[in-house]
Amino acid sequence: MLVAVLAFAGTNVARAEALLLVEAESGKVLEAQNATVPWHPASLSKLMTAYVTLKAVKDGKITFDTLFTVSPLASSQSPSKMGFRPGTQVTVDNALKMMLVKSANDMAVVLAEGVGGSIDGFSAMMNDTARQLGMTQTNYVNPNGLPDDAQITSARDLAILARAIIHDLPQYEYFVHIPSIRYGRRVVQNFNKLIGRYPGADGFKTGFICASGYNLVASATRNGRRLIAVVLGASSGKARSLRAMQMLDRGFNGSALSFLKPSLGTVDSLVPADVPPPDLHDEVCGGHRHKPASDEDEDTVASSPDQSPSGALLAGLQQQTLKPAEMLAAEAAPSEPVVVYTGPTRTGAALIAAVAADTASQTPPKRRGKKVHVAAKKPDGEKAAAKPKDAAGEARTEAGAKPAAHRAGGKAEGGAKRAAAAAEPAAKPAKPKAAAKPKAEAKPEAKPKSNS
Repeated sequence: MLVAVLAFAGTNVARAEALLLVEAESGKVLEAQNATVPWHPASLSKLMTAYVTLKAVKDGKITFDTLFTVSPLASSQSPSKMGFRPGTQVTVDNALKMMLVKSANDMAVVLAEGVGGSIDGFSAMMNDTARQLGMTQTNYVNPNGLPDDAQITSARDLAILARAIIHDLPQYEYFVHIPSIRYGRRVVQNFNKLIGRYPGADGFKTGFICASGYNLVASATRNGRRLIAVVLGASSGKARSLRAMQMLDRGFNGSALSFLKPSLGTVDSLVPADVPPPDLHDEVCGGHRHKPASDEDEDTVASSPDQSPSGALLAGLQQQTLKPAEMLAAEAAPSEPVVVYTGPTRTGAALIAAVAADTASQTPPKRRGKKVHVAAKKPDGEKAAAKPKDAAGEARTEAGAKPAAHRAGGKAEGGAKRAAAAAEPAAKPAKPKAAAKPKAEAKPEAKPKSNS
């Protein structure tokens, strides 16, 4: 281990990675590189948030139907998030799904405040749980992993946490391998690109901040044997997925000469390294990138329809026939998104109504207003023709005078009434006044000029 740490210290920190592959059942270490170097967990922190929340459900302190309210603090969290307004209520069940699939930072705070009373209170619960599980290199200060120098873990500790989720909460494991969710009209795919692409993939989660690089805890099961792969500090979303797939391949396929390798022991026995966590900010988020880096790294789903196997084909694979890069470029196996919604637990017609309400809330009203505005503006020629009539004073006593008077305001309406009152007594005897009309008709030429 000392040699591994020294090797890490001597390398270019910008290229640092931590890799770990273990058996889920026994904890046996199959592969390790910088596995005990401290690291910023980023959104992998949400795995502990989920563990503490699910443990509270298991212990009967809360239920999946328990309603938590989005606070102003939760609503103010940075993306990725659901973006609900303060006061919105969400069940524990829906908040967990949104947090683990979309990696919603606001939902992590909703759960933290609901279970622990506050972020500080919940962070204390997270740290107590970490100590109980033997995660000796971990410290939490928030439930979502947003940047904080004090938020620390290691590949070793994350593998321990993943094993705890599998062993302690098997009835709730479903939450860590949901392929996608649907909220109203929005469908969000799981950021863990192994789900639906890598044969046997069944968990866990991704994470990203500039300081940590791209992180991933992934698991897969074949022939009853489950492996856990941890990747920290990858250069992109694609790179972390490829690393995990390659490690899982090596673990499942083994080697005829594997017995010659020295035993690495179990994950619990790995000795922590006394070094500071790397800061990959410049390498990962430097100016060389065309787009700002994020956990929603587009290169993880880049594919060509003509060259990549379809999701249906991938879903039918019983044995691995594709290389990791080919699997990653393929479309995910087709699956029905899990519906999530706001408000209390609903079923049947009530659920349909809740989904419809959430969908309606996502319809941008400005667009509809803009279309109406454009439609009203379209007949510009008609408007120009209407204004000269109004200026001439001819049409003010006709049926079309009311809209014109309304547009011009009270003054136009009052002027029309005064003109009508003045014209009434002299209408019959004073025919010469009709000759004044041409003077009024000359006014339209001046009016359009002032509008241009």
